[in-house]
Amino acid sequence: MAGRYFDEWTIGDRIAHDIRRTVTETDNLLFTTMTHNPQPLHLDVEAARASEFGQILVNGTFTFSLMVGLSVGDTTLGTLVANLGYDRLVMPKPVFIGDTLRADTKVIALKESKSRPHAGIVTFLHRCLNQRDEIVCQCERSALLNKKAA
Repeated sequence: MAGRYFDEWTIGDRIAHDIRRTVTETDNLLFTTMTHNPQPLHLDVEAARASEFGQILVNGTFTFSLMVGLSVGDTTLGTLVANLGYDRLVMPKPVFIGDTLRADTKVIALKESKSRPHAGIVTFLHRCLNQRDEIVCQCERSALLNKKAA
């Protein structure tokens, strides 16, 4: 199992996730249509060319989902009880088709669960960066994780 249990984390732990992903036109098109998002900036080349971006803008919820997905194998795979929430989500730079994205994670808080003695809450700061090392997405994720079996 790749993920860590609650009691294996410490505040300040950092992970640079190994998996990187180049965003394709198909990624953006499928995600946008699967989620019924009719935003022309994601689907209409002519509308996108006429915008300040001059090209198709990758759906921000795809970028967010990819960032979290890139982190799962190193953080919560096999140890997660539930994701409790995502906070302070920001997307300071746009993502375009052909950008290569990577993610890193830092543990910013740990809290014992009052209602579940077998689990605790880890708060992760996830960042997604492009090939120019610009942050394109960032959020805090609170995850309820199992403790190691005694």
